Amino acid sequence: MRNIVAFPLLGLAVILQSSIVSEMRLLSGYADLILLILAAWALQERVDSAWHWAAVACLMVGYISSMPWPILVIGYLAVVFMARILQRRVWQAPLLAMFSVVFLGTLFMHLLSFAILRILGTPFLFDDVMGLITLPGLLLNMLFSIPVYAFMRSLAHWVYPFEEYE
Repeated sequence: MRNIVAFPLLGLAVILQSSIVSEMRLLSGYADLILLILAAWALQERVDSAWHWAAVACLMVGYISSMPWPILVIGYLAVVFMARILQRRVWQAPLLAMFSVVFLGTLFMHLLSFAILRILGTPFLFDDVMGLITLPGLLLNMLFSIPVYAFMRSLAHWVYPFEEYE
């Protein structure tokens, strides 16, 4: 029953990502709200449904995105994997873990997307992609990671109350 909150929240996040967040550009890069939500959710101590959320996010984003579906699956599952590993190791500094996951996850998603699009024949130059898309997108992801983490922490406390968890 606790996993049901993923559907409306991720649905709203996908709508916000495709309509508003993708239009708030810095050069040609924009924030990835779904990546931020998955990272913040997976970093919460009491959460045990991060993998379910990643699967739902992959389905929703894959439906509206023109990016090949395996890229989204590999990228978002890698973000959740990194977050779960860091959540166990860096539990005393959750914002440091959030910044680390967002930094590594954004770079991984962009490099993976670049590699696949190059294989599929898109004539992008690596320097242009890094300077105009990846680094501005990384900056926006880092900027938005603090409020998203705070929101997801509050949501985790609401979904997984402390009294019930123990």
